[in-house]
Amino acid sequence: MTHHQAANHTAWVHNKERSNMFMMRVMTWISLRMGRRIARAVLHMIALYFLLFAPASRQASRAYLRLALGRPARCRDLYQHFFTFAATIHDRVYLVNRRFDLFDFEVHGLDTLNDLLANGKGLFLMGAHLGSFEAIRALGRKDPNLRVVMVMHEDNAKKINAMLTAINPEAALDIIGLGHIDSMIKLQERLDEGYVVGMLGDRTPGNDPLYPVQILGTEASLPSGPFRLAALLKRPVVFMTGLYMGGNRYSIHFEALADFSNITRSERDAALQTAITRYATLLDQYCRKAPYNWFNFFDFWQPASTENSPKS
Repeated sequence: MTHHQAANHTAWVHNKERSNMFMMRVMTWISLRMGRRIARAVLHMIALYFLLFAPASRQASRAYLRLALGRPARCRDLYQHFFTFAATIHDRVYLVNRRFDLFDFEVHGLDTLNDLLANGKGLFLMGAHLGSFEAIRALGRKDPNLRVVMVMHEDNAKKINAMLTAINPEAALDIIGLGHIDSMIKLQERLDEGYVVGMLGDRTPGNDPLYPVQILGTEASLPSGPFRLAALLKRPVVFMTGLYMGGNRYSIHFEALADFSNITRSERDAALQTAITRYATLLDQYCRKAPYNWFNFFDFWQPASTENSPKS
């Protein structure tokens, strides 16, 4: 991997995640004091601010939307992109506080999820920075039989935990930070208890091997780490996304992605490649379905180099 490519794939750790946390703080303060209906008016100002004063995010949005929409992005497209991002962060405040009555959830593929969970051995949910993962965690809070724990890298876990705890002290209990000596033990325990383990598979915090893929007709690269973790723990993987459809509506989708339960070590690399390729196909599908839900505001469209591609 070249220095430029590595910088693009890790820039979110230092830059965009910091922006996300800033927006969360702003929207939390507004939402808890004004209520959802009044606070939503502020989202337009947030979107306008990003449109006017965030050139890097604006450039990334324009490049992505050109691919997703199949035409040059207009200013109103960029505005809608930023507004959708702000809306999902705003709604997170209410979802964390269990205000499910405010929302209309349309769920697709829940039978697929339940069928795979029937053996009691748990599974991985593989999402992306596409739509709202909080909408999916909300299902777990509504249904005691669907227990969801989120896995993320340690730095992000601390930031997100701090923010969620400020909103609702109970919210931080279902996040496991990677990087601890006992992280794998905790993961194994949750899976053995029948938990759903959620991860985001479209970003890497470091020199994780990258797989070359095609998304929206353009070369990109995806990290192998999240899928390798599922393979090591020999669990099924289900793709998930919670798409914001405007107003109070979310469309939640679950699709079978891979099953590493019975693969041998010699089969692992081929199974990983197949899983990541299907994951890229599903990202393509849902980006086209709901183009304003893609929240990677950096130069994502960089192919993997052979230096950092996985070796069989």
